[in-house]
Amino acid sequence: MAVKNSTSAHAKRSRKKAAASSSLIPKFMKNPKTTMALALFIIDSLLVSFIIAYVPYTKIDWDAYMSQVSGFLGGERDYKNLKGDTGPLVYPAGFLYVYSAIQYVTGGQVFPAQILFGILYIINLGIVLLIYVKTDVLPWWALILLCLSKRVHSIFVLRLFNDCTMVILSVAFSPSKKEKKRSGSNFASFFMCSAAVSIKMNVLLYAPSLFILMLKAMSISGVISALAGAALVQIVLGLPFLLSFPIEYISRAFNLGRIFIHFWSVNFKFVPEPIFVSKEFALSLLIAHLVLLVLFAHYKWCKHEGGLFKFLRSRISFCSITSCSAWPKTLKKEHIVTTMFVGNFIGIICARSLHYQFYSWYFYSLPHLLWITAFPTLLRVLIFVGVELCWNVFPSNLYSSLLLLCLHLLIVCGLWYSMAENP
Repeated sequence: MAVKNSTSAHAKRSRKKAAASSSLIPKFMKNPKTTMALALFIIDSLLVSFIIAYVPYTKIDWDAYMSQVSGFLGGERDYKNLKGDTGPLVYPAGFLYVYSAIQYVTGGQVFPAQILFGILYIINLGIVLLIYVKTDVLPWWALILLCLSKRVHSIFVLRLFNDCTMVILSVAFSPSKKEKKRSGSNFASFFMCSAAVSIKMNVLLYAPSLFILMLKAMSISGVISALAGAALVQIVLGLPFLLSFPIEYISRAFNLGRIFIHFWSVNFKFVPEPIFVSKEFALSLLIAHLVLLVLFAHYKWCKHEGGLFKFLRSRISFCSITSCSAWPKTLKKEHIVTTMFVGNFIGIICARSLHYQFYSWYFYSLPHLLWITAFPTLLRVLIFVGVELCWNVFPSNLYSSLLLLCLHLLIVCGLWYSMAENP
């Protein structure tokens, strides 16, 4: 009798385990977006391995990076003396620390570096897929668009550009699961954005939209603390250079007036070179950038607060430095991601020159931007494919750059007239 009872109990436990395991499968399969993301993650990991193994590496900036790092490790602190075969160092101090670590890990050799950058690509893809799964914008089948870019694969594992450090920004964007940790997450995200700026300044394109979100989600004292912390990050990272050659460091690492070579421009190749390099052209793009930011901030990002200027006035009048805990509110993930992506995209459109590696600055945001417009699905896909084709024309020409600008402007129009607001 005891044997029979024992057998019966064992059978019940087995049935419970089987039921539990079988219930997990339908639950997992009920979310096709998660299933698709996992499949893409695995397939793209294999693809990256294949590219590293069989596609020849393209020499562009890697040797210059290693030369600049070697000068730094050799004790040079004067930025004007840190040079490579493609020119002087133009990135902040964080770049030197990151690439010093990369040189230590890889020995400065290309193949180990390709493996490391392949891992960075997969980590970045995983975080981006997580963001898309957590935000209910993209249909499950459209996730495949995130893995279809020939140019982005090349940027990571065949050319080893420092733009790949955008993975830090992806981590900062990753959604927080617990609301009680949201305040700490806000600070951590801002510090990570500052760290990303110390590697490459294009991250500053996110600054206006990030500032608006901070004012919405944090107290004034919190915003000031975050800004001070971000400034402190830059000071600490740049301290060895600021103490020795401060003018050389600031003027070269944070040079906002650099003139890029017309030949490498992907977005404004159709503009005659004399105009392209002129201060008037740069000023007109800056004005366009500021106008677009103000318009989107006023009519889209702060729409439910009565517009940008009313929002700013209310924050200044309502909150003091010591007492403003009643204002901050929890923002929807979709609103955060949309505001950041749109703010960055506005900066991309108004950039005087986009080089091929700069595609990684906004490629992963394109599906999100397209799917929050009211465009029909076929048009969304065609725009995405058109942008990708423009970035794969080498060298860029009048037609490819003009088409790219038109596609960018079409996306902006779609965002303006049909972008959903999710505060």
